[in-house]
Amino acid sequence: MILFPAVDILDGRAVRLLYGRRENVTDYGSPVETAVRWRDEGAKFLHVVDLNGAFGDGNSGAVIKEIVRETGLPVQVGGGVNSVDKAAYYLEEAGAERVILGSAIALDPDAADRICSRFYGKAVAGIDVKDGFVAVKGWVKNSSMTAVQAALAMKERGSDTVVYTDISRDGALTGVNVRATVELGEQTGMNIIASGGLSSTDDISALAKAGVYGAILGRAIYTGNVRLPEALALAEEA
Repeated sequence: MILFPAVDILDGRAVRLLYGRRENVTDYGSPVETAVRWRDEGAKFLHVVDLNGAFGDGNSGAVIKEIVRETGLPVQVGGGVNSVDKAAYYLEEAGAERVILGSAIALDPDAADRICSRFYGKAVAGIDVKDGFVAVKGWVKNSSMTAVQAALAMKERGSDTVVYTDISRDGALTGVNVRATVELGEQTGMNIIASGGLSSTDDISALAKAGVYGAILGRAIYTGNVRLPEALALAEEA
């Protein structure tokens, strides 16, 4: 199982949000220094989110480019990736490994088509679920799509991977939703990266035993509930 330490960027700072709410923010300092720390502790892949891009009030492109350069790690980038130009910036200019399409899947399928066509295999589905439906626009609104519908739409475009977030657990350290994660994989045949609520090494063990492809480590590694080197060793062993 692959573990993806998360670096969420808001107004130039590394932050964690509770339940995705902008008003519930904890500041963890420099995003670049944070990313380098996770690399130095053994990370092999990073999950980076431009929260300003997700909220529609700016972008963190320059910071993300610096993260890629300073860490030398493959990086997947999400948050406001809704056009070919933005995807091209991250993949071609910044050097990211892949981009995550979220709101575009539900709100702008034509843009999703264009991105996936030009960058075939480089786009991952970012499916964030609230009250049973895919949330969009920085999680402030719900679409009419279910997780399975959104995932299959991306599968038709050539994507084989989903970052699945249970918003009700995000940042709360309440435990990851293993059942929903596994079910999404079974229903779509795609690689699922679990996100939201991971709080302990027990969560990592449960996901690994269930055969889940990957997991994102967020607040738990920032608070010290989970030590990244220990988590990586456990995932590798599993």
